[in-house]
Amino acid sequence: MNLPNKLTVLRMALIPVFLIFMFADAIPWRYLWAAAVFGAASFTDYLDGNIARRDGLVTNFGKLMDPLADKLLVFSALICFIPLGRASALGVFVILARELLVTSVRLIAAEHGAVIAADKLGKLKTVFQIIWVLYTLFAMWVTWDILPPSPHSYSVQFFIGDVVLQLVVVVLTLLSGWNYIWKNRGLFDDIR
Repeated sequence: MNLPNKLTVLRMALIPVFLIFMFADAIPWRYLWAAAVFGAASFTDYLDGNIARRDGLVTNFGKLMDPLADKLLVFSALICFIPLGRASALGVFVILARELLVTSVRLIAAEHGAVIAADKLGKLKTVFQIIWVLYTLFAMWVTWDILPPSPHSYSVQFFIGDVVLQLVVVVLTLLSGWNYIWKNRGLFDDIR
């Protein structure tokens, strides 16, 4: 297994560590630690892709597992955010539906002997998902761990994460999903 693929596997291995910090109330500053783990795991995505392209180590395993590792990492955070009121269940459903659709297209392509890598719009969507998650984790850390709790106020920090960044991610999710289906519509010729 080459280095980029090891980094992809490491990203998946960091997900349970991230979840421990998200659920362990007893750990001081747990949201800061969760952000650090999520950020490190996200950085492996940047590293594995650059190393794979630079050194000519692009593999079918990497083309398939790298996007899957990204999805698992992001969804572990988004699912944790729903009960905390930091993500809309509808927004998470839209994101999940897009990912399942794109994964289905990848499976159809694989049946035809093709491996489809993520495109630029899909990568932009992933970058904004990571920004959203990290921003929200830092907002939770500052608002809940650093500042004294104020149950009657809804901070600007949360508005930016809960509404603005989430909306940007959902729109990019829909656009990139449509773009992905449109670019690969030839795979569905046998359905007609």
